[in-house]
Amino acid sequence: MKILVTGGAGFIGSHVVDAYIAAGHEVAVLDDFSTGSEVNVNREAEVLRLDVRNKDGVAAAIAALRPEVVNHHAAQSEVPKSVADPGFDAMVNIVGGLNVLRASVDAGVRKFIFISSGGALYGEPDVIPADEDHPARPLSPYGTSKLSFEQYLGTFHRTYGLEYSVLRYANIYGPRQDFHAEEGRAIAIFASRMVAGKPVTIDGDGEQARDMLHVADVAVANITALDRGAGGTFHISSGIPVTINELFRKLALLTDYKLEPRFGPARKGDVYRIALDNTRARRDLGWEPNVTLEEGLTQTVAYFRQQVLSTR
Repeated sequence: MKILVTGGAGFIGSHVVDAYIAAGHEVAVLDDFSTGSEVNVNREAEVLRLDVRNKDGVAAAIAALRPEVVNHHAAQSEVPKSVADPGFDAMVNIVGGLNVLRASVDAGVRKFIFISSGGALYGEPDVIPADEDHPARPLSPYGTSKLSFEQYLGTFHRTYGLEYSVLRYANIYGPRQDFHAEEGRAIAIFASRMVAGKPVTIDGDGEQARDMLHVADVAVANITALDRGAGGTFHISSGIPVTINELFRKLALLTDYKLEPRFGPARKGDVYRIALDNTRARRDLGWEPNVTLEEGLTQTVAYFRQQVLSTR
């Protein structure tokens, strides 16, 4: 089938593009390359260089392409930036998203797959792991913008009959992660600095916990969502909380890093402890994570070691 992936030049989106192409689909990438990289884009993908805030450009591009599925990864994904400039966050994640959504309806798109956030929607959860029905209490404008767009999807389904699935990601890590621009980037920052022998700073006390998932597992989830999960919201997650201090220790062992971490102030808008129950995705999408944390960290360290060596 023909698929459009917005944000397909980014860390996660580019892996999804690769998986779709490997599965035999025809894929186009819509990206403004503000945070994505041309190096990430699969050579077999058509590239549409556009900002999602460009309403007329997005409408014309999707009308000409006429994809069967739109996979919407494009986003302002930094929590601190959303706290500092909530208006910009809303312009990209809500207004820009609506440009893509409206154009998809007008072009007769069969299904819209929206990439939301599991870590930013619930605030400090009452239970861990939290399921998809946990009350949403976002602590950052980023989380609020993702939640708002989920509501628009329901409205567009009721009004226009557009089929959709929502994938709420945990903290994703792996090769290609741009630690200058992505959420969930502690592993990328730690690994790259440890390989280079540079100091590592942990925000807060390091006992904050995250649900870490390798990007290869995310790519598989996006394949399963092409034909399953209509109208559903799913956690794409490991379900296991891991503290930042634990990640530091595991990466230090893999890189033979001997320095002690520095500790800085906690970031505003960040949840302290979160993990996401993935039972629904296992049941309805037939998906489950397969890459263990140890395997994923080993692969990620190898990638950043190669990146550091290539710049010397």
